[in-house]
Amino acid sequence: MINANRVAVIMPAYNAEVTLARTVSELDRSVIDDIVLVDDASTDQTVPLARKLGLDTIRHEVNKGYGGNQKTCYRRALELGADIIVMVHPDYQYSPRLVPAMASMIAYGEYDMALGSRILAQNSIARGMPAYKYVSNRFLTLTENILLGQKLSEYHTGLRAFSSELLSALPFERNSDDFVFDNQIIAQAITAGARIGEVSCPTRYMEEASSINLRRSVKYGFGVLGTSADYWLHRRGLRRCQYLDFNPKDMPGRPERDNAPAADEVTVPESAAGSA
Repeated sequence: MINANRVAVIMPAYNAEVTLARTVSELDRSVIDDIVLVDDASTDQTVPLARKLGLDTIRHEVNKGYGGNQKTCYRRALELGADIIVMVHPDYQYSPRLVPAMASMIAYGEYDMALGSRILAQNSIARGMPAYKYVSNRFLTLTENILLGQKLSEYHTGLRAFSSELLSALPFERNSDDFVFDNQIIAQAITAGARIGEVSCPTRYMEEASSINLRRSVKYGFGVLGTSADYWLHRRGLRRCQYLDFNPKDMPGRPERDNAPAADEVTVPESAAGSA
């Protein structure tokens, strides 16, 4: 806990066996109450390793996509009664050591959401970010800042934290099951009037770290532009977008604790972990 706030780390995982233990080893468990890993039908040994490491493990029997994985992660964290939810990718690209700092930004009431920025106070290309990704990141971020009326350094980070009050007020189930989920949930947070902070996050680009190919990167880029346009048009009453059409005050509050997963998800039992 931090300042009497229960902290949960969520990990959307796909074939993360090689990097999972290293990532978990750098999480500060003195302030983290729960670590939830949702496996998206991996073909490696991610699930048994997660169980061995003592993580709250949920396995999708079919691949639901990156956004679909996050939806399960967030539902589970809220079910566990978390006050602060921090997403950490298990591929070790983002520093797990920043969890206490990001959670504290929320726990002490300064922000409702925190993003780990790969751009602030560092040379991203020197740290291994491909040049084409850096250029596209800067272009997309500039466009988003203009259309969403923000001053964020980037919108595309996989390291982010939410207060449970904010997360439970967002209709994230309406979002895409693909990578553009990340941008849609930020647009929803802005719609809800969330206070969004950022912290500089060193990143690692290595063979084991997950990354999307060029074709999917292009698709993601168009999705980001589409999300920004959706927000701009919706805000002005020129287009009604379902995932942005909500009043935070009308959304249900944080659910009561419920350890039962949804019907289409399977929590891997201890006895079955070795055979998963």
